[in-house]
Amino acid sequence: MHADEAATDAGLVRRLLRAQFPRWADLPITRLASGGTVNAIYRLGEDLTARLPLRPGGADAIALEAHLLPRLAPLLPLPVPQVVATGVPTAEYPMAWAVHRWIEGRPPVEGALAAPEPVARDLAEFAVAFRRITLPGGPPAHRGGPLITEDAEMRAAIAALRRTDEPFDADEITASWEEALDAPPWTGPAYWTHSDLMPSNLLLTADRVSAVLDFGTVGRGEPATDLIPAWNLLPAPARRAYREAVEVDDATWARSRGWALSMAVIQLPYYRTTNPVISASARHVIRQILASSATD
Repeated sequence: MHADEAATDAGLVRRLLRAQFPRWADLPITRLASGGTVNAIYRLGEDLTARLPLRPGGADAIALEAHLLPRLAPLLPLPVPQVVATGVPTAEYPMAWAVHRWIEGRPPVEGALAAPEPVARDLAEFAVAFRRITLPGGPPAHRGGPLITEDAEMRAAIAALRRTDEPFDADEITASWEEALDAPPWTGPAYWTHSDLMPSNLLLTADRVSAVLDFGTVGRGEPATDLIPAWNLLPAPARRAYREAVEVDDATWARSRGWALSMAVIQLPYYRTTNPVISASARHVIRQILASSATD
């Protein structure tokens, strides 16, 4: 996926375990199929996973999660990853890495939810709980600034999309983006946000949300970023139920639409041939937003 991506395999994971956590070194190791773009994930036996960043920037999230997840977990209504060990860089693999507790569940697939309204309620409860967190300090969220900060990258991605055979009207995308930019910016306090509630960062069990994963983008910022499941996962009827449950004003809802659109449009030209999970999600978001009105 990335020009500077680290090569990983089960053999590397076993060597890291033997050197740093020998109690787990003889467990079966299986690489998990994933739409993730930041880490390679390996299952260790039945109860653990190893999380290896693919790029140096991803290693920063290892320390962030180890510090924040134990503080955030008791404040949230859904299970989140539990870090059980943090590995150190080596000559062979020069980045920090982590061992997490395994969480059962399956990632949802956009457009294929069996029970969308219960999922909407679960995600709304999670977003509201995150807004109510009052932990002091906290880093800026990965997408915590004004929506306009995405404008240059967004317009470059729209230009790149024009050069592909993707079946989207770039002018229509631009108009939808500019409509989101016209929404009043957030002027309230910085809230705690997850900032990356993509389908691949969620787990379902029995058609309900059972966990939220990947807190590498967590921090303080504007709350609209945590409303993106309205566009990347929920169908229109459940989207309306979700909006009622999260209780946000029209401007915040409009910015959430812009955040979801920018993430999808920026992702699609980059991942369209290398990550089928992310590119399918991006196409779904673009279709959903272009088929809806700004108030949907």
